Amino acid sequence: MSAPAYLEIAGRRLEYAWHRPAPAVAPTLVFLHEGLGSLGLWRDFPAKLAAATGCGALVYSRAGYGASDPVALPRPLGYMHEEALGVLPAVLAATGVGEHILVGHSDGASIAVINAGGAPRAGLCGIILEAPHVFTEDMGIAAIAAAGAAYRDGDLRPKLGRWHGGNIDNAFWGWHDVWCDPAFRRWNIENYLPGIAVPGLLIQGEDDQYGTIAQVEAVRRRSGAPVRVLMLSDCKHTPHRDQAEKVLAAMAEFVRGLPALSGR
Repeated sequence: MSAPAYLEIAGRRLEYAWHRPAPAVAPTLVFLHEGLGSLGLWRDFPAKLAAATGCGALVYSRAGYGASDPVALPRPLGYMHEEALGVLPAVLAATGVGEHILVGHSDGASIAVINAGGAPRAGLCGIILEAPHVFTEDMGIAAIAAAGAAYRDGDLRPKLGRWHGGNIDNAFWGWHDVWCDPAFRRWNIENYLPGIAVPGLLIQGEDDQYGTIAQVEAVRRRSGAPVRVLMLSDCKHTPHRDQAEKVLAAMAEFVRGLPALSGR
């Protein structure tokens, strides 16, 4: 992996890293982190998936996360749309990504849905969605509110500080306050699903504390392209850590079988 470097997108520096091969040599796995994630919080998973598929991997921290520049708070309620339709296309263009697969977790999976269904860049071959949200659910919002209490009064803040440094409050409250805003209850991205024209793999933990199987059913029912679903027992909101071996195997099989890549 290359050492973390920086892109400037829309006036902000974003940290990013590559796992070879380069875009001119092979398709690229583009990793989109969760609402409290970062480049570093993916740990070694991007490298393992790149090795298992022969693809390169681009991993970056969105503004307000990791070592990227902070953002002004509060975030707008449409922050995932801004990322999917504005920032992500700019990142792909700046890094020279051609054929690619979006690998999104939680907020990152929702960003992948909006991008693939609304403004896909030429070369999009497939999408992998870990624990996506396409609408809000009371149980998920309650879990986020509980995370707020754990952040204020428990040990969540120091745990996250390892991955966000000086961005820690920017990252947490930027995510928490949007999801807990009463106006966000109307947030819904199901209208982007019919516009998705590439195969998908959806991975969901049966014990996910932020979303129910209703999310899975909505994606499978309304997506414009076939979606393979993997439900995992003994698994919460982060399948690539809770069930790492099964998730790595499923993602690698999916990527290797994509029509755009299978002839390579």
